[in-house]
Amino acid sequence: MSVATAASANGKTPVLEVSGLCTHYGRIQALFGIDLQVAQGELVALVGANGAGKTTLLRTISGLQPASAGTIRFLGEDLASVAAERRVRKGIVQVPEGRQVFGPMSVEDNLRLGAYTRSPGEVEDGLQRMYAMFPVLKERRRLAAGTLSGGQQQMLAIARALMARPRLLLLDEPSMGLAPLLIEEVFETVRMLREELITIFLVEQNAHKALSVADRGYVIETGRIVLGDSGPALLGNAQVQAAYLGV
Repeated sequence: MSVATAASANGKTPVLEVSGLCTHYGRIQALFGIDLQVAQGELVALVGANGAGKTTLLRTISGLQPASAGTIRFLGEDLASVAAERRVRKGIVQVPEGRQVFGPMSVEDNLRLGAYTRSPGEVEDGLQRMYAMFPVLKERRRLAAGTLSGGQQQMLAIARALMARPRLLLLDEPSMGLAPLLIEEVFETVRMLREELITIFLVEQNAHKALSVADRGYVIETGRIVLGDSGPALLGNAQVQAAYLGV
């Protein structure tokens, strides 16, 4: 039984299906036959060490990095010939590593940029939803995004992505560079999104935090998926504990 089969979506409708995916940077192969699934309403975590291929996988799913072999299917559609911009319009939205908010622009203008694919009415509705979900952003909506704390910038980056009304939210290392208290804030936000039944694929180096909130998870090492199971099962796995949890 393959890792992907062992960690299947338990009969739920698959939103994302990755099969045999390979990616190269020139002659250097970065991903080796990746198989995984994310089902409707699930939070699936991908954990692994720095340089294991986590961000490369997200970039390939979102269309920023070309695949050299294998398939990516989104809601049953093969994405091989679909450009990155069209993937956003179809509902795949990524929160980038390092937040990458537009510092000189206001918080509200950052949010509006996230909704560039939506109608004017949807933009206004989205702003009200985000301000209800993230009250601190409403309080600071006129301030330059660069003046926010790291945790607040991460919330802004997530809210900006949600403005596009994603059908699949890709979260790339949301805890990177944050102090422990801010990491707690960010993962509280992730838990809130999970309760909203937003379909999430979370890539994270902090394995304990990621697997604690995940329905299912995968472990990637040097471009290969080596384990797949439920979040609690991976937290209790001796191999994961020794390699990533310091147990």
